[in-house]
Amino acid sequence: MYPVETVSVPEKFQRPVDLARAHGLSTQAIRNYEAAGILPDAERTDSGYRRYTALHAAALDAFVALVPGHGHQAATEILRAVHRGAVDDALRIVDEGHAQLLEDRRTVQAVEAALQDLRPVPQGRGDTFVGPLSRRLGVRPATLRKWERAGVVQPGRDPRTGFRVYSAADVRDALLAHQLRRGGYLLRQVAPVIAQVRSAGSVEALEAMLGDWRARLTGRSRAMLAGAAALDAYLRLRER
Repeated sequence: MYPVETVSVPEKFQRPVDLARAHGLSTQAIRNYEAAGILPDAERTDSGYRRYTALHAAALDAFVALVPGHGHQAATEILRAVHRGAVDDALRIVDEGHAQLLEDRRTVQAVEAALQDLRPVPQGRGDTFVGPLSRRLGVRPATLRKWERAGVVQPGRDPRTGFRVYSAADVRDALLAHQLRRGGYLLRQVAPVIAQVRSAGSVEALEAMLGDWRARLTGRSRAMLAGAAALDAYLRLRER
């Protein structure tokens, strides 16, 4: 039970428990957020109790709204930047989130374009090795070997040297896997999809995954809009 103040606190002030209840949080979470710089420093009563204002409530509104679109860490950095007077830094983090969202949308489009070109690929000796393929994808050779262990790619071996040799079909699989990994899918999710598209044109699972991916991007985009509105309201209140 929160201790009762012995002094009269103006109605415009809120106790930690009041702020916590209004946002579905614990009083300890409110104290933690203040300590982390997510909330501005609270005033104290003569007896040492924190008292929060509409400004603190708006800061908490902004943080809670920013988390779904930007994540907890980025939302924290945004509010910390605001509270140290570096609003430009805060807005840069917001811009970076939108830039990443745009890149993710382009990734979805790239996978969709790859699907349109998906067709049976004749099996035969390939001429692509792990080094050139890893450079093309921008990943380490160890990553390709990890994908191989997960069943995402199945390169053959040069009979003379024992080196891995990636056929045209293997390269196609690697490109699709790379796009899906960029979209946030785990290897255990990617491997069954690649296994299905490996046989000529079985792309239903990948199309379903793309539909889910687009829906999540739309949700994130809407969350970013809500976060931006709450942050703007907080900044306007601070200016007043």
